[in-house]
Amino acid sequence: MRTIRCSYTPLKNDLQDKFSSDDSDFEVIEESDVKTEKKVCGKSKEEADEPVLIDCSQILRNDEVKQIAQHLPPKVIGRKWKMLYSTDKHGFSLRTMYRTMSRISSPALLIIKDDEGKVFGGFSSSELKVSPSFYGTGETFLFSFSPQLKVFRWTVDNSFFVRGDVQSLTFGGGKNGHIGLWLDGDLYNGRSQRCETFDNIILSSKEHFRILRLEAWAFT
Repeated sequence: MRTIRCSYTPLKNDLQDKFSSDDSDFEVIEESDVKTEKKVCGKSKEEADEPVLIDCSQILRNDEVKQIAQHLPPKVIGRKWKMLYSTDKHGFSLRTMYRTMSRISSPALLIIKDDEGKVFGGFSSSELKVSPSFYGTGETFLFSFSPQLKVFRWTVDNSFFVRGDVQSLTFGGGKNGHIGLWLDGDLYNGRSQRCETFDNIILSSKEHFRILRLEAWAFT
């Protein structure tokens, strides 16, 4: 279906002239373009600042997306959220997640739902990747809906932000060996402890948990 939009706006007394105008007075546009234009033009300032998700999350509700968006660093504000990996689409594999995340050089948002329904995760200031050492910056943080959103930011005590290999993915650490968030290579089992990097609570339902669903998002 195609929609015709008139490029000249007649006065009330010019209604007849409207339909006798030369073809040059008309612009042909797709209906999809009209819908897009209405969405953009009809937004309030608050709505315009809301995050735009290219894909649909099977874990987060709309209000939870908005809550997390308020804590993201300025460099990703205004970018679209794109889900590059999910266990629903790609299966349970850390290797697969690294591979899909390597397609875009972008900070990453990791969202997890454990088998008891708890939702939590972490934001990495750079893409999730295999690295022999910790990487990232102080923009990295952990979060948990408990049930209200709680965000745990860098304490400045150390720089153990993120580290990944083919067998595990780690957020946070410390001299006592406690890890803020740890996932195994099968993305099936995980662990969360209070760590020095973020001084976080246990993010999941319990210290050792099983993953029900996981999503990894990039910002484009």
